[in-house]
Amino acid sequence: MSSPIQKYSLTIKRHRTSISLEEPFYEALVEVAREKGKSLAELIGEIDQQKRQGGLSSAIRIYLLNHYRQKMRSPEG
Repeated sequence: MSSPIQKYSLTIKRHRTSISLEEPFYEALVEVAREKGKSLAELIGEIDQQKRQGGLSSAIRIYLLNHYRQKMRSPEG
């Protein structure tokens, strides 16, 4: 079953932007922000600063993939 892409608008460091993510990715992003004790905008801002190429939505998906891979490898995983 496919999940349609949804557009989410937010403000990062006083700059309006939008991201397009499938709902499961957005839910995972909210979960990770909560886990790290950060606001969604704060976490997305950090991801935006670290991205090397491509768009912000792609950078978020890659960030989430890496986050959960690392979590699976950790002893607490």
